[in-house]
Formats: sequence, structure tokens, C-alpha cells
Amino acid sequence: QDGDLKFSLESVKKLKELMDGNRHINPRMMVPMASYSPCQEKHLPEEFWPVCKREDAPMIFRRLSLAAEDDLCEICANAACAGCF
Repeated sequence: QDGDLKFSLESVKKLKELMDGNRHINPRMMVPMASYSPCQEKHLPEEFWPVCKREDAPMIFRRLSLAAEDDLCEICANAACAGCF
């Protein structure tokens, strides 16, 4: 979840894979992560397409990617869960 936007955990994991894959490009050619938007990625889950039309899309994608970090268990990453931390 990011504000009033809600996405499935599987889609957020896929987003993180896409964004992590972008990091392995030559650093001189890479766009800063804060302004990177995966909207041009052909494997972007369909539920993110409306986000691509927003001006703040790169930051939304960045926050969602951070929420799917490997050190969080799936239960704690789930917006329906409370009290994990």
C-alpha cells in the first residue's frame, strides 16, 4: 500500500525484481533511482499501469520497492498485518 493505492504482494515483488534488475546496468548509463520509473518495462504488472500516468510515479515505485525488501517477512509486508514491528 502507498497512500490510498493498494497492490498485491506478488505484484510488488515483481516490481522490486524489475527495479533491482535496472541496477545492474552500467552505472554511467543509469538514471538515478529516485527518478527511475519501470513504466517502460514490458513485464510491469498491469495493476501498476494507472500509477504510470501520475507525476509522482517514480517515488511511488521506489517506496513500494523498499517495502518489498528481502529482510521483511511476507506477513509483515502485508498491509493487513498489524503489530509485526
